[in-house]
Order: sequence, then structure tokens, then C-alpha cells
Amino acid sequence: MKNSAWRFLFKSKDIRDKLLITLALLIVYRFAANVPVPGIDRTVFQSLVNQGGAGGNLVGLLDLLSGGAVSNFSVLAMGVYPYITAQIILQLLMPIIPALERKFKDNPREGQKWMEKWTVILTIPMALLSAIGQINIFSTMAGGASVLTSSGFGLASVASIGSMIAGTMFGIWMGQLISEYGIPNQGLSLIILSGVVSRIPVNLGALLASDGWWWLLLIVIALLAITIFAIVFVQEGQRKVPVLFPGRRVGTRMSMPVRSSVPLKVNMAGMIPLIFAQTLLSFPAVVASYFMSAKAEWVRNFAQGIYNTFGGGNTWYIVLYFLMVVAFTFFYTHVLFEQQNYGDSLKKQGAQIPGISRGAPTQKYLSKVQDRITLPGAVFLGIVAILPNVLSLIPAIGNQAMLLVSSSGLLIVVGTVRDTFNIIETELKLHGYDDNLIGR
Repeated sequence: MKNSAWRFLFKSKDIRDKLLITLALLIVYRFAANVPVPGIDRTVFQSLVNQGGAGGNLVGLLDLLSGGAVSNFSVLAMGVYPYITAQIILQLLMPIIPALERKFKDNPREGQKWMEKWTVILTIPMALLSAIGQINIFSTMAGGASVLTSSGFGLASVASIGSMIAGTMFGIWMGQLISEYGIPNQGLSLIILSGVVSRIPVNLGALLASDGWWWLLLIVIALLAITIFAIVFVQEGQRKVPVLFPGRRVGTRMSMPVRSSVPLKVNMAGMIPLIFAQTLLSFPAVVASYFMSAKAEWVRNFAQGIYNTFGGGNTWYIVLYFLMVVAFTFFYTHVLFEQQNYGDSLKKQGAQIPGISRGAPTQKYLSKVQDRITLPGAVFLGIVAILPNVLSLIPAIGNQAMLLVSSSGLLIVVGTVRDTFNIIETELKLHGYDDNLIGR
């Protein structure tokens, strides 16, 4: 630590300004998370927040992901998740639509601009559907009593939905400002991180107020330590495939071939499979909520069954959630891996994996290796996703399953903190504060 470049963190004006701008924007975002949605019946919604069962579990999960914005029914109740969903949809469409794939291959910079533009455009209808679905499903969970102060789609309803969409776009804007003027490329990640971390004091207070809090606190500390260790271990895990680069001619002599490796990550997909699985699993419950007041009894019963299954907090939901996370991890990893096209990249550099032909055979071989190492990563993500639900089935823990922060929240925290530290360390080196040069 004596020669660590981190001791010069605030000596560089550029880095110091970026950190202060990031902190200021996150504070503004957290203040905005307390601005309530207009036209909401607070009495009805508060009774919904305090109830147990599937409804209470679903509200608790959404509240955790939004950083407490759902329990306040804030304008930021949806967070930036509609944007992330839109981003995932466009990425999944690339291998399906050849024209999109060619756009990125021919001109990556223009392709990236196109992706950013249409992600924002697609976010608006995604946020609209999410806002309508969220209001409707909360009204259903409240026993048919609307959380809106007016019935139908009147002026108050339009104001409520419009403010929720505006809140999401505001969150995206804050994230873009952080990426541009604060810590580079970490805007949205830090926005989500701030929401997860903001719930820790509230959850800690609820934990200390419960009976037998001391042993629950011991369980929390033990689970946090084990989960953090597992997350770091898996996130840092990679398989290095040996690669041989051809020697270069220096004057009249030819240098020896260079041995290197291609690092393949165990968890390439990150948090995306969890977010996508949650989005798809909540969709049937949202649709079913529209039919729970139907005149036909069999329709009401069928809709109630669908809602109970996909509303969270039951065994079927846990099993489906686990399977979907594992499946989406494989699918999303395959999409990302094919987009990187290691086979062509290595071929252009004249590199070769020993015993494997260049080009398509190399890509096929690396794809098989990636699939094998993705299996433990996918199973781990599935366990991380369902851990709070499994803990909630234990009578002694019950509603304290979320504890200080959920395991999926820890995945966000660990990943974002790790990436942020790496970026700051890179910035320090760019400004001349390199560990290897300090002290010389």
C-alpha cells in the first residue's frame, strides 16, 4: 500500500472532478426517488405494501430492485429497467436479423450509434407497458381497489403513467451524464447500485427491530461473506485457451512465435439473465391481472391460478425462475460470443490454436469450450437468483429473506464496484500515477 497509486486519487483535478460529479448526480437521483407519482391513493397502496403472501413478495422484490422507489410509489418506481430490457431485445435481434449484424460488422461505430438511438426509442413503449402493468397488478393485489384516485384512463391516470415514464427517462439521462462527465461507462450500473445500497439502512433497521435479531444478524453476516466470496470467485473465473501468434520479421531475422491465450469468462452474461427472466416471469401475472375481475367464473379462476403461480413466493415460481435464468445465461452468452467472432479475429492476426484450423473451426472449438465453462456459471446465477425465495420458505427467517441485500443485489454491487475500481485505476495510470513508476 506504501507505493499504491490510490493515495494520489484526489491529487489529480480531472479524476477528482469526475468523482465529485458522479457523487452529485447520484445524490440528485436519490432525491428524485422520493418524488411520489401523482394520482395515487396512498392509503390503498400502503395496505398493499404491508400485506404478506405473493403480493407482498412481489412488491418486496420490485422495491429492492428499484432502491425503495416502489414502496414510495415514486416516479422512479421502474428505475432504468425498461431501458435495459430494450437493450437486451435489440441485442437478441441482431443474430436473427442479418441486416443488423451487417450494420455492426461494416461500421461498428455507426452501428453503436444506431443501437443507442433505437434503445432509447424502444424504451418509451417498454416503459409505457411496464407503467400500465405495474399500476394494474398493484390494483389487483389490493383486492380490486384501484391504487389510482380516479377510475379508467382519465387525466389523473395519464398523469400517473406519464410521470413514471418521465422518471425512467430521467434515470437514463442521469446515467448518461455520469458516463460522460463522471466515471466513464458506469452510469447505469452506478444508478442501479445506488438503489440497491440505499435499502441497506432500512433493511438493517427492520432486522434489528425483529425478535432474536442477534442470531439473524449472524446469519446475515455469514450469508453475505459466503455469497460475496462465491460471486467474486465465479465472476473472476476464466479459462485461458492457448494461442500461438506468428513471429515477426525484424530486419533480416525472424522472431520466434509468441505464445499467448484467449481468456473465456465463466460468467460472460453478468446480471442480464436475471433481469430478463424476471421480466418474462412477471409478464403472465400482469396479463392475468386484467382477467381476474372477468364475469365468467372459469376465467377468473384460471387468471387467479396464473397470478398465484407467477406472482412469486411459491415452489413453481422458484423452479421456473431457476430454469429460465440458466437457459437465458446460455442463450445470451452464445449471442455475445458469436458477435465477438474470435475465429475471424485470430485468423486476421495470423494466430492459431494448436491443433485447430484457423477461421470457422477455431470459432466452433472456442464455442464448445465456452459452453462447457458456462454451465457452472449458469447454475451459479440460478442459485443466486432463487436464494432469497428459498430462504423465505424457512419459517424462522420468513420475510427477512431479503436481509440486508439480496444475493442478486450483491451480484450487482460486487460487479459494479469491481468495474468501477478497474476504471479508476486505469484513469490513475493514464494520469501518470502508475504503481510501477511511483517511488522511482
